[in-house]
Amino acid sequence: MTTLSIDWNKMDNLVPVVVQHHYSGQVLMLGYMNPEAVAVTLQTGKVTFYSRSKQRLWTKGESSGNVLTLISLSSDCDNDALLVQAIPAGPTCHLGTTSCFSGLDNQPFLGKLSQVVAERADADPSSSYTAQLLNGNPRRVAQKVGEEGVEVALAAATNDRDNLVDETADLLYHLTVLLEQQQVPLPEVIAKLASRHQ
Repeated sequence: MTTLSIDWNKMDNLVPVVVQHHYSGQVLMLGYMNPEAVAVTLQTGKVTFYSRSKQRLWTKGESSGNVLTLISLSSDCDNDALLVQAIPAGPTCHLGTTSCFSGLDNQPFLGKLSQVVAERADADPSSSYTAQLLNGNPRRVAQKVGEEGVEVALAAATNDRDNLVDETADLLYHLTVLLEQQQVPLPEVIAKLASRHQ
């Protein structure tokens, strides 16, 4: 965690806080903190804001249970805004969505791909290759992942850059389908990678 340097006087003791999902990079919400909210967040490890409407400190999830567990807290280059990286326990938005910012454009592409693949499970398999795979034999999807992995290796071994890009895209797509079919969320895999990095 970086040392915070916040220009509280410049910001009239209240700074905007962008909250980002630690694993996916998705922007979850915007809130505000005063010095006390920062102190409580650092002390408890639960992201706490100053609620302008309630005129008091407010820990995210205090009534819903959908808390934000703090991973890091850092200030921007002008020391007048904060970035929180956190792990959410359930939906962040009070409307029941992952993020307070609607739409798919607010998350990295692999997160979007994962969401689109999940939504295709209910599509007509006769018109959707993804639905066909998701509703078919798990061995078929596993076989496709194996085939694409071999094709990636062959493209790399022959220094065929264009083919390497194409085959890697195919591999990532089929791997995303496999994870969805096996009910393994992509953030869980990313969390495992992050834990190994530590």
